[in-house]
Amino acid sequence: MISRPRATFNPAGFWNLTALRAPIGVKSALDRLIAALTDPARRERTAVAVLAAYCGLWALYGAIAKGSQDVHFDMGEMVAWSRETVWGTPKHPPLGAWLVRAWFSVFPLADWSYYLFAMVVATVALWFAWRIARHYLEPEKRVVGLALLTLVPFFNFHALKYNANTVMLPLWAATTAVFLRSYETRSNVLAALAGLAAAAAMLGKYWSVVLLLGLGIAALADPRRAAYFRSPAPWITIAAGIIGLAPHVAWLYAHGFASFGYAMETHPGTLVESLSSGFSYVTGAVAYIAVPVLLAAIAARPTMAALRDVGWPQAPDRRLVVLAFVLPLALPIVLAVASHQVVTSLWAIASMTLMPVVLLSSPRIVLPPVATRRVVGFAIAFPFIALALSPAVAWVIHRQGVPNYATHYRGVAQAVEKTWAQTTDRPLRFVGSYNNLLYGVLFYLPREVAPLEIVNPPITPWVDEAQVARDGIALVCPVAENECMRALETRAARGFVGRRTEVEITRRYFGDDDKPDRFVIVTVRPRD
Repeated sequence: MISRPRATFNPAGFWNLTALRAPIGVKSALDRLIAALTDPARRERTAVAVLAAYCGLWALYGAIAKGSQDVHFDMGEMVAWSRETVWGTPKHPPLGAWLVRAWFSVFPLADWSYYLFAMVVATVALWFAWRIARHYLEPEKRVVGLALLTLVPFFNFHALKYNANTVMLPLWAATTAVFLRSYETRSNVLAALAGLAAAAAMLGKYWSVVLLLGLGIAALADPRRAAYFRSPAPWITIAAGIIGLAPHVAWLYAHGFASFGYAMETHPGTLVESLSSGFSYVTGAVAYIAVPVLLAAIAARPTMAALRDVGWPQAPDRRLVVLAFVLPLALPIVLAVASHQVVTSLWAIASMTLMPVVLLSSPRIVLPPVATRRVVGFAIAFPFIALALSPAVAWVIHRQGVPNYATHYRGVAQAVEKTWAQTTDRPLRFVGSYNNLLYGVLFYLPREVAPLEIVNPPITPWVDEAQVARDGIALVCPVAENECMRALETRAARGFVGRRTEVEITRRYFGDDDKPDRFVIVTVRPRD
């Protein structure tokens, strides 16, 4: 390798700065790890071990960094749906709730286990990306590609809030992986799996239609399309997808397309707003991957010819990957305008599976061994740095507070249980509030308690009003939320009020209390 003169500041020479040289022991450990990840006999089990460590580190980060707050209400909402739904929910398709139900049938209903589950979901997506890369990348590039992907916030910071967005991570990755292999091999088995994976993606979130459209257009644009569409593969994929979705479609029909309507009505916008949000979607998605892209560029120092080959490869298999990567990122502009919907860049959370292949698969992209070592070293150091800072993150959150009363869900749940126990010796079956507080509090109540949205009653259609009247309900609202308070007073006036109390909730963290919030709790007694 030809040495270059050092400059005062030269990003292109980043990897030659002597200040960044690792100690001999660290260098040797990194070399051994890279060797294990590139050795055909050891690489798969080593990758699984590395990803398991990644999952554990970020789950521990989540448990500590979020230790001064309670789980996000989206996560509580998933728990509520997991107890009630079969083939659909009032807002989203059901697969996310099914996964939650399966997890908590084994693990305790606790903050730490939920953060672990969230990271398992993200880590499975990384494993699929690793498996995809083996068909397109040399062994060393495959290792660097996985390292770069772990630096995308979608796979760590954002992944810790499990909801209908994060559930797309492994589903999109699996669909992409199986579809690409199906297209290349035209295997009937892989074609069927591609259809089932596509159905699973749609059962995760309807936004997955963006992925399916992108993959379909990519297939049509590929020069090998005639051979593909003359084979049984695409038709098997379509048939398997229809079969996989059929029960949910039947549920939608039986329930007036409730969740589909929610998806179409939640983010309306004008033509200008929709167009603007579409461009913001793309630019936001690019910003999320700016760091790994920059690191890849510094490591490889690509020529203009290499960049052209990255952006539009001559090889059909690589060009298909580029289209499969770019189209799901670009289509939201068209879909937002066509449907007059506002889209957000966070919905691009599952779009990054192919990023390593797009960045590194060109034979013109060359990664020196020292660059490989330093990218991998940085990727390994990053979660340890985050973990070291996690107590400080929790403290800042405690001092600054978070929206939607998210530091007080557990305290409110305890106050609700105490007030109910003072009302009757019957078990608490229902709790009512507005959506954000309701689902945050529900997570900390006994499993048999069901939610009732008193501000938007259609969102909890599984609750039978006759049963609520028979078993009673605990109503809770923040004093500051006028709409919730009006709904509380209206419902309380229809029943037999047991107790009414106003409580002040604070959270103590390392001996310090946060800013208090006041809540009104009204219990409506069961009918004897």
